[in-house]
Amino acid sequence: MDFTGFRSDQTSNPSAFFRRIFIASWNGLGENQRVQSTRATIIRMTRLTDTSLIVHWFTDDYGLIKTVAKGARRPSSAFAGRLDLFFTCEISCQHARKGELHSLREVSIQKWREGLRKNYNATLLAAYCGQLLEAAVEPDYPDPALHDLLVRALDHIDSAGPSMRALQHFEHELATLLGISHRQRQADVSLISALGALPTSRKELCERLSTNRDLR
Repeated sequence: MDFTGFRSDQTSNPSAFFRRIFIASWNGLGENQRVQSTRATIIRMTRLTDTSLIVHWFTDDYGLIKTVAKGARRPSSAFAGRLDLFFTCEISCQHARKGELHSLREVSIQKWREGLRKNYNATLLAAYCGQLLEAAVEPDYPDPALHDLLVRALDHIDSAGPSMRALQHFEHELATLLGISHRQRQADVSLISALGALPTSRKELCERLSTNRDLR
C-alpha cells in the first residue's frame, strides 16, 4: 500500500502547528516575482461568474491558495479539460496585488486520477482529505510534506479504492505532521482537540465505508 508507506519523521511541538512562523508567504514579492510556478492539487472549485471559476489548490510552494480561472467555463477556453477535482498539475499564477484571489495563467496536468470521479465513495474520501487540510492549515503557508501526503493519499485511493484504513491512515499521518499525535489517542480525537471539529462529511463517509457501499 503505497499510501501507508509515507511516514513523517517530524517531532514538532503542537504549538508549531498554530504558529508556522518559520514559513515565508507570498507577502512582499517584488514586481518581477509576481508570476510564480508550483506543483498543485485541486481540492475544490466554485463558480465565480457565468464564465469563470475559483479554483482552490494545495500547493508545494505556497500551501493553500485560491486562483481565478477567467473564462474557464467557456468551451473555447485554454483551461477547458484542464481543471477538475483532484488533478495534480504544474501551474503558473499571477500574485494578486490585494486580496487572496490570484490569477491562474497556465496549467499542465501531471495526474488525472479518473478513478476518483467514477466511484462515489472514492470522491467522498478524496474530498474529505482536502477538507481536512483546509481546516488544518492557514492559507498561503507552504508545507511540502502535507502536499506530498495529499498526493500519496489521492494516488492510493485512485488505484486501490476507498477504505476505512485509508481514511484513518490519512488522519494519523496528518496528526503526526502537525505535531499533535498522541500514542494513547486515536488520530481523529487528536485532530478534533486541535481543530475543534472534523469536516461534517466524515460521518457519512465512515458509514458508507464501514458497510462497503458503492454508488457509481
